Amino acid sequence: MLPGMLYYILFKYVPMYGVIIAFQNFSIGRGIMGSKFVGLQHFIDFFVNTPDAWKLIRNTVMLNVYDLLFRFPAPIILALLFHEIRSRKFKWFVQSVSYMPHFLSTVVIAGIMVTFLSQQTGIINHMLSWLGFERVLFLGQPEWFRTIYVGSEIWQTIGWGTILYLAAIAGVDPTLYEAAKIDGANRFQQMRHVTLVGMIPVMIVLFVLTLGHFMETGFQKIILLYNPMTYETADVLNTFIYRRGILSADFSFATAVGLFQSVIGFVLVVAANRVVKKFSDTSLW
Repeated sequence: MLPGMLYYILFKYVPMYGVIIAFQNFSIGRGIMGSKFVGLQHFIDFFVNTPDAWKLIRNTVMLNVYDLLFRFPAPIILALLFHEIRSRKFKWFVQSVSYMPHFLSTVVIAGIMVTFLSQQTGIINHMLSWLGFERVLFLGQPEWFRTIYVGSEIWQTIGWGTILYLAAIAGVDPTLYEAAKIDGANRFQQMRHVTLVGMIPVMIVLFVLTLGHFMETGFQKIILLYNPMTYETADVLNTFIYRRGILSADFSFATAVGLFQSVIGFVLVVAANRVVKKFSDTSLW
């Protein structure tokens, strides 16, 4: 356990000390102890004096809602489909192909998306042109950004995300399938009432963990894919923090916004845990 404990202590708990600068006018020369304390001023400036504050929050929430609606269930569905494949060789091949994008860096994934979606040379626009449709500037239209982002996330993570669900399926008692067959259940009914129910504990744990990062998004991928033309839907809290904290060196203000994100994630995790405990003894299936 020591490496894991050291990781969390050094990179998760020790940096919490730096949260103090969210309540200061932090100066590198004066340090944390010597910087002037300003209380909640940075939070007030963000919510009251930042014109794009609510747009940033809206974009962050919308991207994460789409992520929960489409990316979270995707590996569950794929794991169920993998379980139904009877040919071991074909199953191994399909699983291997679905895992591959996980091992590509975010920069490579973003480069692939830019290449495929290019208006002039992208394969997607070539296909649209061949079918008689006009070419589309996918990466220059705000209404397309969320679809592109969530779609690329699904493609990159769906295969790797099935590993835990396949492990959960492997732990289902085979006699349950035999009993279901005796009761006359077909393949779909066995999947619904035996396989899916056996996956529920893992689904709940992963859902709670996902809520903890609800106000966060794939910062690297957004930075690589967005541009001023798509700020309307692509600009989120993380990109704003990057521009304000790193590029503009306004460390206190950026820390305040980041702390706001973390608090929202913490509240969502606590709320989700309470809901899970409340319904833990209730059969919803």
